[in-house]
Amino acid sequence: DKRFDVNMDGTVTLKRPLTLHEAYEVFSVHAWDANGKKHTIESPLDHPPSAFSRSLAGLKRAKRGWVIPPFHVPENSRGPFPMKLVQIRSAFAKETEMVYSITGEGADQDPKGIFTVERLSGNLFVTQPLDREKKASYRASIAESPMEILINVIDQNDNKPVFTQYPFNGHVHEATGKGTCIFMTVTATDADDPETYNGIVNYAIVSQEPPFPKSNMFDINILSGTIRVREPDMDREQWPRYTLLIVAADMEGKGSSTTGTAVITITDSNDNPPQFEQTSLSVSVPENKVGAVVAKLTVSDGDEVGSPAWSTKYRIISGDKGGFFNVSTGPSQLEGIITTVKPLDFEKTKQYVLSVIVENDDPCINYFPTSTATVTVNVEYVKEPPKVKVISKPKDSTVDTELVTYTATDDSLFIFLQP
Repeated sequence: DKRFDVNMDGTVTLKRPLTLHEAYEVFSVHAWDANGKKHTIESPLDHPPSAFSRSLAGLKRAKRGWVIPPFHVPENSRGPFPMKLVQIRSAFAKETEMVYSITGEGADQDPKGIFTVERLSGNLFVTQPLDREKKASYRASIAESPMEILINVIDQNDNKPVFTQYPFNGHVHEATGKGTCIFMTVTATDADDPETYNGIVNYAIVSQEPPFPKSNMFDINILSGTIRVREPDMDREQWPRYTLLIVAADMEGKGSSTTGTAVITITDSNDNPPQFEQTSLSVSVPENKVGAVVAKLTVSDGDEVGSPAWSTKYRIISGDKGGFFNVSTGPSQLEGIITTVKPLDFEKTKQYVLSVIVENDDPCINYFPTSTATVTVNVEYVKEPPKVKVISKPKDSTVDTELVTYTATDDSLFIFLQP
């Protein structure tokens, strides 16, 4: 369309007066990138433009006029200032002398004085460097017309990413498998335009301490900052904590950057089953005593002290059919205490062979043989005090009168006659 001209910055201007016969008109603008690829955009003129002409009676609005497309100004320009941005021209500037003025943001409204226009030439100037992060666009208009001027501030990569925390803290179970768990996220913000590479942040892990059992135990999503386990075989007992040095950079990871840390605490999984320190012992217990302490079985456990993977519980699995014994966890949580709950009888059973197992409150993550202790309980005979039976003889009984008959089973029975 020979009525329009396109400048190198993408600004579209009129080459000659334009009359719109409809409410809008659409034209296409083509651009080619460095690789020769063609890009096309359709831009509508959706309002009939207006024009001004000067007569002896002063400024008058005409039915035809100009089109002022949005234009773009890079932020952080070094000037010199005032710096010319564009020339605003009426379609009838050749026919009559025009007077120009602007109103709106950056002109006569806050922030005031950023843009000025020469009355007769229509040259629009910016008086100072612009900051997109403070204000990304300005809307002004020709004072004599409702025609709007939109000034967009082009982003420069003048802000580097900033981490939202320092450090980031996360936790992960030592038994977590490869790539199965996203357990924490690091985030960084960038004040630049999020729609451009200037404001899009990429993440990368720079180092890991300690570097064991492998130097790349974790990986990070380059765009989201989520961290997950990359390699299995974490061992809390050897390496309870990792510190990752993370870099966040804009411009697809090639621009401005900053560093932060992620501290990862490895939480305990039950990968160390409890073990009896003595797996076989023989004890003696007196008969007829209830609540007697039979044995104290100590164990060891390599998991985190105080955790369910470390605390223990016990069971008698054989040798106590009559239910004479009980085993409970001692105050130290690493001790099983066997006591009698029924009186033992030497005459009935002289020996018990108990099998006792120990387990954790949390089940083990893998199969491990259960530790078992064998306790041989020998029942001690306790000689009972002699039994005394007092028999009263009736007054009218004769010498040969039979009072009562006893059959002796042991020598602990004494009989006394009472007249």
